[in-house]
Amino acid sequence: MTSPVPRLALKPTQIVSALASIPGWVLSGDGADLCIEKTWDFPHFQATMAFANAVAWIAEQQNHHPELVVSYRRCTVRWQTHDVQGLSTQDFAAAQALEKQLFAEKNPA
Repeated sequence: MTSPVPRLALKPTQIVSALASIPGWVLSGDGADLCIEKTWDFPHFQATMAFANAVAWIAEQQNHHPELVVSYRRCTVRWQTHDVQGLSTQDFAAAQALEKQLFAEKNPA
């Protein structure tokens, strides 16, 4: 069995480049609290909770768990890699997976 590849904090130029690949996501915080985040608005609480549960399912698939800030009609998703005290490629991969699985346009058959 192979050892897991250690996660490394991204450099600022890598962060800027990766952020450009996921529209709507922004940097938030600084230092060890640096994260990428995006906020969605919903018509009612049930839609907000359905979204939060879908994010949780995707997070489990990615084995990387975001901070979720849930209110009545809004949910903010924040990704960061605590063990590198910053951002890693895993944060951007998780954000891209969320976008792809929840918001990718479906081609009609």
